[in-house]
Amino acid sequence: MTVFSGTVRAHPDSRLAIIASRWNPRIVDALIDGAMRALADHGVAAEAIDLIRVPGAWEIPMAAARVARASKHAAILAVGCVVRGDTRHYEHVADGCAEGLMRVALESGLPVLNGVLAVEVHADAEARAGGAHGNKGEEIALAALEMIDLEKQL
Repeated sequence: MTVFSGTVRAHPDSRLAIIASRWNPRIVDALIDGAMRALADHGVAAEAIDLIRVPGAWEIPMAAARVARASKHAAILAVGCVVRGDTRHYEHVADGCAEGLMRVALESGLPVLNGVLAVEVHADAEARAGGAHGNKGEEIALAALEMIDLEKQL
């Protein structure tokens, strides 16, 4: 039996795109910092990373689709934060963003990592953006490196 498994390592010929919403900037900026730190710690040069800012989580999949069509990047890391409010807006935005990101991944064959937090309250977001539950930006950066490595094997 042949087993394929990616490892967390940089590939010098690979560019990465981080698409980040400007909404909830304190949380999102912490996620970006976590992703950038993890990538740098694993040998990815800052010059190999493109940061693309969009207004909110709703716009992330559209930007991801455009990045995927350009075929310049080995992976897309999406970061944002949607906090439940008093209306159904939360469900529409969070679910639409996740579904859109999955569609981009499946249609393009490009790893698209979902680091868009969908939380009940800001404290939950803080816990996942460098707090008690780690940093989701860091987690998706490591997953992106692993998926890039796996894609090169397959």
